[in-house]
Amino acid sequence: MKIAVFGKTGQVATELQRRAPEGTVLTVFGRDDVDFANPDQVNKIACSLDVDAVINAVAYTAVDKAEDEPELATQVNGHSVAQLAKGCAETSTPLVHISTDYVFEGGGETPWQPNDPTGPKGVYGKSKLVGEDAIQNQTGLAFVILRTSWVFSAHGGNFVKTMLKFGAERPELKVVADQIGGPTPAAAIADACLSIARQLASGTTGGTYHFSGAPDVSWADFAREIMAQAGLPTAIASIPTTDWPTPTERPLNSRMDCSSLIADFGIKRPDWRKGLAEVLKDLAA
Repeated sequence: MKIAVFGKTGQVATELQRRAPEGTVLTVFGRDDVDFANPDQVNKIACSLDVDAVINAVAYTAVDKAEDEPELATQVNGHSVAQLAKGCAETSTPLVHISTDYVFEGGGETPWQPNDPTGPKGVYGKSKLVGEDAIQNQTGLAFVILRTSWVFSAHGGNFVKTMLKFGAERPELKVVADQIGGPTPAAAIADACLSIARQLASGTTGGTYHFSGAPDVSWADFAREIMAQAGLPTAIASIPTTDWPTPTERPLNSRMDCSSLIADFGIKRPDWRKGLAEVLKDLAA
């Protein structure tokens, strides 16, 4: 099977390259090959592909910085995704696109369903929703939009690596305890994307789905597990979101209902604690 991957050095893209099974040939496009700040360039490349499926792992993910760069964030997460979808539709190539829980307004305590009304509060979530809408409105496109949350791995910048860094330097860390969600190993997202791509190429019907790690947890409890598995004595002090202001309002509720992905694609929620153990092994190596 031939799969084109947009994105080369990000967390999920790195795992896609590490975990592609035997018999799967990846053509990987980095920023030097195609710049998602240039939608026309994205469409040109997409229309030239001869593959069985496309996985888009490119995203502008600087949530706070997006408030100062709304046009760039929307180009990368929105308009270029629209051109990618258009190109995939023209070549009848299935598309797997990674999105985020930030497309919701983030209130309540009930896990978000894929068909729940969206309502992003910041530029990042709004820009990702532009991309989602473009994919969903593209006639004749076989696609899966895979919303995920709290991605972590041994690569790039993420919460696990930040906690390990500061945990090795300080006796106590203050961590937000009223934001709840599912930490998700990038490796599990990569495996899910590869499985979905194969099934879409075989004619399985797509749509919008959720995929996050289990069990749901607060950032503070996530941090406690990181310290425990890493053998660090650092104490984690729980604080409310109001004590940690950021330019972009973070969702208090990032819980996501992943049952439709299990039902339609046979992909279960990964245990993030096992994923964390694997990441710590990678970092130690």
